[in-house]
Formats: sequence, structure tokens, C-alpha cells
Amino acid sequence: MQRHGRRPLAFWLLASFFALFVLFLYGPTITIVILSFQGPSGGLTFPMNGVSVHWFRNLFEKQMVGDFAGSFQRSMILGVATMLVTVVVSFSAGLAFRKRFRGSTAIFYLAIASLIVPSILISLGIGLLYRVLGLDPAWYSSAFGAHLTWTLPFGLLIMFAVFNRFDRRYEEAARDLGATSWQTIRHVVVPILLPSLIGVGLFGFTLSYDEFARSLYTSGTFNTLPLEIYGMTTNVTTPVLYALGTVTTGFSFAVIALALVSNLIIRRRRARFGSDAGKAA
Repeated sequence: MQRHGRRPLAFWLLASFFALFVLFLYGPTITIVILSFQGPSGGLTFPMNGVSVHWFRNLFEKQMVGDFAGSFQRSMILGVATMLVTVVVSFSAGLAFRKRFRGSTAIFYLAIASLIVPSILISLGIGLLYRVLGLDPAWYSSAFGAHLTWTLPFGLLIMFAVFNRFDRRYEEAARDLGATSWQTIRHVVVPILLPSLIGVGLFGFTLSYDEFARSLYTSGTFNTLPLEIYGMTTNVTTPVLYALGTVTTGFSFAVIALALVSNLIIRRRRARFGSDAGKAA
């Protein structure tokens, strides 16, 4: 019978660190979820004063303070638009940067430089630029550009790594069979890279949907959802604020689950029927 020795000290240190990480990551979220089910006379802290969904119903009624429906709609539109542009530009840049051209290194570092600059400074700078130009900042223009300075560098880094591992023999085989460049991209490259494109899209959407700092000075008159939640923290004194947090957190997890399920379906389909590459729609 094989005997297992005692686990080393390093294991327990790493396990303790991971436990603290999980506690700090999910502890506040779990607390907010629990408090969002307070009874009608419940407050913002423990102990619970009954259990109900009263504050969730109250959330979708007309509020004296805050515009949950409007801010949620704006964040959704902004997130989807940012996601689409991030996927298209990152994919196109990944294709372009496979061939060396003059200035490619400088363009690459300029593209990712916004990751180094503090988000609040980018937001402030874009807001000031719009005012200097005599334009009014708005969530669909200046905030949209500010969000792209956050999502595009990540999308570029991901797609560059993906294309570095991409086997070009698939493209060469398609061209040998008479496919044009567009047909090769559409029927070979895109199907193979589809899981990665879904990942970039998910990344772009969640970064935009949850972004606060880059929206602070660029959203204009109408708030996005993170700004609306922040504003409500100074005015709302009921658990409806926790209900809002629970709903938005649930929505974020639903989006992540949808992306994971999509990738799982694609992988199972490939395992069962083979790759979709080369198959016309």
C-alpha cells in the first residue's frame, strides 16, 4: 500500500492565499445577493428582517431616484457596439500583422499604450477634448471611443497570440483548391478561430458593460449602468440598491455562461462531425 507523505508548507500557503482570494472575490457579491432578499421593512445591513422579493419588484417600478431601465439599455447598446468593433478590428489587425510592414512595431505599441495610462486620465482627456472642439460628450460617441481604448488592446493581444499559433497550411490548401482570399477567410480561417473570436467578443462586452472610470467624464448627460449604480449609492437607502446589484451580476454571469455554452457546442460539434473549415454556408 502506497503511503502519501505530508503536504509541504508551500501547498498550505498557496491554498490559504487562494481561499482568501475567493473570499475577497465572491464574499461581497454573496453578501449583496443575500441582503437583496430582505423583507419589506429590511435595511441595508444584517440581520435580515424577513425574506422576500419585494425589492426586486420595487426595482422595476418607477423610482424617485435613478434610471435603472435607461442606464441598463445604454450600457447594453454600448457594450454590444464595443464588442462588435473589438472583434472586427482585432481580427482584421491579426490578419494584417502576420506580414511585416514599415511601422508595424510602432503601431502595435501605440495601440496597447492605453493599458498603461490610468483610465481616469483617459476619460478626463477625452472629455476635455470634446469640450475644446465644442462638442458635447455623450455615451454613444465619446464614451464609445473611451471604451475602445480599453477593449481593443486586449483584443489585439489575444488575436496576435492566436494567429501566431495558426497553421497557415489550411489557407494554402484552400488556395490550392481555387479559393479566393475572401473565401479562405470566410470558410477556413473564421470557422477555425470562432471560439477565440467568441472569447474576444465576451471580453469586449464585459469590459465595456462594467466600465466606470472611462465613462465618468465621457458619458455626458445620461449615465451608463455603473455610473447610475454609483450615483444611487449616495441617494438610495433601501435594499433596492442590492437588488439592482444582484440583477446586474446575474446578467453578467448569464452572458459568460452563454459564451461558454457556445464554445462547448462548437467543440462538441467539431469532435462529432469534424471542423467546419472549408464548408460553405
